[in-house]
Amino acid sequence: MPYEAPTHTVERSLRATTGAKVIAGVDEVGRGAWAGPVTVCAAITGLRRPPAGLTDSKLLTPKRRDVLVDVLETWVTAYGLGHASPEEIDELGMTAALRLAAQRALGALPVRPDAVILDGKHDYLGDPWRVRTVIKGDQSCVAVAAASVIAKVRRDRMMAEIGQHVDGIQDFAFAANAGYPSPVHRAALEERGPTPYHRLSWSYLDGLPRWRHLKKARRSEESMELENGGQLGFDF
Repeated sequence: MPYEAPTHTVERSLRATTGAKVIAGVDEVGRGAWAGPVTVCAAITGLRRPPAGLTDSKLLTPKRRDVLVDVLETWVTAYGLGHASPEEIDELGMTAALRLAAQRALGALPVRPDAVILDGKHDYLGDPWRVRTVIKGDQSCVAVAAASVIAKVRRDRMMAEIGQHVDGIQDFAFAANAGYPSPVHRAALEERGPTPYHRLSWSYLDGLPRWRHLKKARRSEESMELENGGQLGFDF
């Protein structure tokens, strides 16, 4: 399916309107998975011509992503990765876990960005970051598209490594599903129960009578945000 290549339009707008010189594109992967972390990549690309075929990672085949990521990781000016663990997701809720992973990704960069382009319509980063949210930014913005591909490939590889080399995890087929719902994944959960890599506050446990007692209750993200003096950015 043809697609429009991402551009530097948003980056140029931020430079012109805010004076920002260093701009990072930020995207996440793993939000809807049953197992594994949520992973965020922050990528700085400057205004150079992007590699051919760059777009939202979801529009690329696994083979194409694997080829492209090797190019991207040397083409970008810099990138940083951040993860929030299943335990942190269960404890904090997804909004706060995303914020934590994004802060870690931005903190891993060698220079602090003057502005951030965040994929989607909700700003889960907030102060002190200067944020521009862009719906489908992973398709339209070069830096966000680069972050999308790097985050996806790196997390997929992490889950494959766990699935192949950690004792007792092979039946979950993480190399194929990356921790997301699949028939094989569900069958393994029914037979073996959740592993230390699973999110125990997720609703999939409601459909597993043998293991339902393991489900963790979580305080609502709204109450946690209000206690922290903030506003709820969005809910999942």
